[in-house]
Amino acid sequence: MTFSNEPQIITTDDHPIRHHMIDKDAMKILRVLRDNGYAGYLVGGGVRDLYLGKTPKDFDISTDARPGQIRKLFRNSRTIGRRFRLVQIFFYGKELEVSTLRSLSEFDIDGPESVLAPNNTYGSLGEDAQRRDLTVNGLFYEIENDTIIDYVGGIGDLDNSVIQFVGEPERRIARDPVRMLRAIRHAGRLGFTIAPESWQAICLHHEKLTLCPSSRIRDEFFKDLHSGSLANWLELALDSELFFDIFGFYKEPLCKKENAGERPYREQLAALVRVIDRSSLLAKESGKRGLDNDFLLALLLIPWANAQFDLVRQNLKGAAAFRFSKILREQLDKDLGVQLNLRRSIRQEMVTLLSTLPQLLRYQENHSWPKWLKKKSYFKSCSLFCELYSESITGTEATLQFSSSKQEHRRPHRETDPRSTGRKGREKRCRPAFSSTKKGVFGLKK
Repeated sequence: MTFSNEPQIITTDDHPIRHHMIDKDAMKILRVLRDNGYAGYLVGGGVRDLYLGKTPKDFDISTDARPGQIRKLFRNSRTIGRRFRLVQIFFYGKELEVSTLRSLSEFDIDGPESVLAPNNTYGSLGEDAQRRDLTVNGLFYEIENDTIIDYVGGIGDLDNSVIQFVGEPERRIARDPVRMLRAIRHAGRLGFTIAPESWQAICLHHEKLTLCPSSRIRDEFFKDLHSGSLANWLELALDSELFFDIFGFYKEPLCKKENAGERPYREQLAALVRVIDRSSLLAKESGKRGLDNDFLLALLLIPWANAQFDLVRQNLKGAAAFRFSKILREQLDKDLGVQLNLRRSIRQEMVTLLSTLPQLLRYQENHSWPKWLKKKSYFKSCSLFCELYSESITGTEATLQFSSSKQEHRRPHRETDPRSTGRKGREKRCRPAFSSTKKGVFGLKK
């Protein structure tokens, strides 16, 4: 994809975007910028989705105003970011990000070959477009003339249902390998094909993904985990082998031959991914919070646990079951915990779900749950986990209920002790056991 100094201007007669389709708070920001002498543009995925007739998840804005100037215009804002400063503007129930147009220096072909070269310089509209990862994300919409500004051929790629990198694919991957994940994400979500040059570069350089911080890879993958199009993502990730750069321990199970009569592990994984997609889509349709990351990630690991430990056939009790969960935890820490930089609490939740599955499967056959099992704090989440696993085998859809709150839906609500509240029901702050207001700090005398 070559850089164009002269953009293609798509007028209102040739595109479907209208002001009423844009978030009202985003329109407010654009108008305030315009009225104060600054240029403001709706950018990236918001323009892409509106052009395709979809409802954008985010309405990001770019402007020629500097972060400090933006802060003066919007008191309900804060500055964030390390590599490049962004301004978050807060509205009721949401925040919108406003960025200053960036320079072309990161893309300069004479620059050093380094991953995520630091850059905090500002630039023009055309330079900022060249900084975008994919052509379909390099579009700008301005409200003054209701036009789309296209420097990178993104409109043509949207019309032709094609995903490709802005600029030279191999160089763009070398600068930031995470762009490969974004390419297959948008191809999977939109049902687009990846341009031959971009696809070839991904297949040749997929191993460079491991150069990125594990936290970035984890955060990018979690977006796909909840996207509702994980099945399409999985197919592209397996074909390009990017999947094994995230889940390296899956390479042997998915490539080896299974025992006679045993369901192939790749087929098991594909079936579980379809279950995850169904749950994610149901959560989006209901407008509520979906299943947690640890829960969905544990579902993805069942074929691995079957290959490694013959999980669903385990029949352990008491001390033997405890030892098995400990072994499972050690293996999970070794194979995935460090690779995705998962918190200890997430790993422990996953171990609980996986190690309890064989026991619940046995009781599920008789449709009888022992009273002692029902009393366990993990019973609700583990029984749902068991039902979703069964759905992946039988096709019988499990019943899903989602919480509308930000609290984790699977964890029991902790009722407030009336003795710990004041007159208006507000909880009193508990002082640390080692401190005393009478004797000074940390219990020491003044």
